[in-house]
Amino acid sequence: MKRLILFNKPNRVVCQFTAVSQYGSLKDYITLPRFYPAGRLDADSEGLVILTDDGRLQNKISHPDYQLSKTYWVQVEGTPTRQAIQQLRQGVTVKNYLTRPAEVDLMDEPVDLWPRTPPVRFRRQIPTTWMRLIIQEGKNRQVRRMTAAVGYPTLRLIRFAIGDYTLKGLASGDWRLLELS
Repeated sequence: MKRLILFNKPNRVVCQFTAVSQYGSLKDYITLPRFYPAGRLDADSEGLVILTDDGRLQNKISHPDYQLSKTYWVQVEGTPTRQAIQQLRQGVTVKNYLTRPAEVDLMDEPVDLWPRTPPVRFRRQIPTTWMRLIIQEGKNRQVRRMTAAVGYPTLRLIRFAIGDYTLKGLASGDWRLLELS
């Protein structure tokens, strides 16, 4: 039987079981042995991390060939223009690489959003905007680089879903075990 853990990773936690100086690790949250993350989420980001005890399933979730969609809730500094949103939808160049087109929509701040520690910095004179961004790839810090490339730096980044798996019902730091047939 294949097993998955859906984990709502808090900010300032690394996606590994070995501690790293000022950050927490998966070991601080996941108590079951022999589970490994299927992909990563950087320490400054929050949200869904999937762990599994099955190597084939881990590969299917994380390998780019399978093109599992990843849905992010992104809080950016400023109010993106139609042109900026269109650029994201067409793909943008980051670090000499053209990203695949993304699905992008403006959204309201997510309901029941947990507080972030430390809080996001705000500037009184500059508004913030939430976007839903769906990508098929997942290069290092890709979403942050994409929003910066169109002129809207990311302030808060939450991965809400990977494929059909979501954060629904999981508070920050909580996890749920799923057994698959």
